[in-house]
Amino acid sequence: MTDIDFRLSPDPANMQPSDMCPPEAFTSKDKSELNHTHFATDDDSILSGVWECAPSREVIDAYPVHEMMTVISGALTLTHADGRSETFTAGDTFFIAKGTKLIWEITETLRKFYMIAT
Repeated sequence: MTDIDFRLSPDPANMQPSDMCPPEAFTSKDKSELNHTHFATDDDSILSGVWECAPSREVIDAYPVHEMMTVISGALTLTHADGRSETFTAGDTFFIAKGTKLIWEITETLRKFYMIAT
């Protein structure tokens, strides 16, 4: 288990490379992706931290986890299965349920707080 934080830093000093985004999904020369986990249960069923990713686009047939997010910086557009799109920018908080079908498109390098439950 990681340390229990009461205040999540939006700019943790020790962000590490991450590989949640497939290499072919990046839409610019920048292919950077970083993560810092502030908290994780022993079985990783609950995770909380900060994630950052360069512009990318993925079609997701079934979102793999329940996730609540708050955008720190950048922009993300989610397109629902019915074609409806929503764009989220700094300060926006939203939730995606496990199993949701969507298109995830980061249009400006995204940094977000996340809380994941598997």
